Amino acid sequence: MPPTPRPTVRSSAVDDDRRPAPASRVPALPCAVLCALVFGLLLTLVAVRWEPLMAVDRALAGALHRTAVAAPGWTRLNRVLSDWLWDPWMMRAVLVAAVVLLVRRGERLLGVWVAATALVGTGLQQVLKAAVGRDRPVWPDPVDAAHYAAFPSGHAMSALIAGALVLWLLCRCGARPLWRWAAGAVAVVSVVGVGFTRVYLGVHWLSDVVGGWLLGGALVAAAAAAYTGNAPRVGNGAGQWAGKRS
Repeated sequence: MPPTPRPTVRSSAVDDDRRPAPASRVPALPCAVLCALVFGLLLTLVAVRWEPLMAVDRALAGALHRTAVAAPGWTRLNRVLSDWLWDPWMMRAVLVAAVVLLVRRGERLLGVWVAATALVGTGLQQVLKAAVGRDRPVWPDPVDAAHYAAFPSGHAMSALIAGALVLWLLCRCGARPLWRWAAGAVAVVSVVGVGFTRVYLGVHWLSDVVGGWLLGGALVAAAAAAYTGNAPRVGNGAGQWAGKRS
């Protein structure tokens, strides 16, 4: 009777090679397709000036503007948040810091991918603004001012792109749950907060903000899906951003 073969023990190198890179549990490609389809529908409704949507935009903008005029202190706080803390340039600075950190850790391709995604987002935003040419709300007593066309909101789109990219990087690099939860909370507050401030300050319609969110989500999800499908996996350095697990 032949001897029973002894069980083989896989080396850690083999296990590490077969272990998938940490990634978000949300499927990126379906998310990108869904966001793009809903954005396309919203874009069409805005372009044809669908009256039910326009009525909702006008009603909400009018109600918030009356509040902004009557509460100058609260309005001043919203201007600080919108024009400084959640400004698109601040969001880009966050991504620049992330790209620098990736490059210093040897993740050059991933850094280039993040930078390219942010640049594509800025370019796409400006092209659509010019193509749609939607007017911003006009008030006899404005509390803030903004330039360029209204749709989609650049503030909302920039905040969504920055927050989603940072969360994707943390998931991909295997950051500890505490870091992911903290970053997620900051991202949600920033994305929702900047959307509110833009409508409250009377420089955007609600559909502009939702359009920025949808387009930003579609872009980041598509970029994540493309990178995951074509780029090398993150190696054994996962978790470097959040420190080694104890």
